[in-house]
Amino acid sequence: MKRPKRNHGAGFKAKVALKANKEEQTIVELSEHFEVHPNQITEWKKQLLERAEEVFSKDRKTPEGPSIKELHAKIGQRDMENDFLSVALGRIAEPSAKK
Repeated sequence: MKRPKRNHGAGFKAKVALKANKEEQTIVELSEHFEVHPNQITEWKKQLLERAEEVFSKDRKTPEGPSIKELHAKIGQRDMENDFLSVALGRIAEPSAKK
């Protein structure tokens, strides 16, 4: 019977990858213990080793999104546009007094 797909958190992946890197147990033993396919453990270990340098890098790039100030400005602009359009739509939808 096939198991449902599971999404493992970063902490779990790191724990398994570190244990695999210690090589105190085989990948198969870790696979049985953590109930994860051996190929998945190998992939997590590979990712850990490839990206370990980033942890100690001084130039770590953190993904920067728009600032709170910019987001508030956009919200204000959208509110003004919505108000303007709702008034304009109200004028169009109202029957005209002139005929």
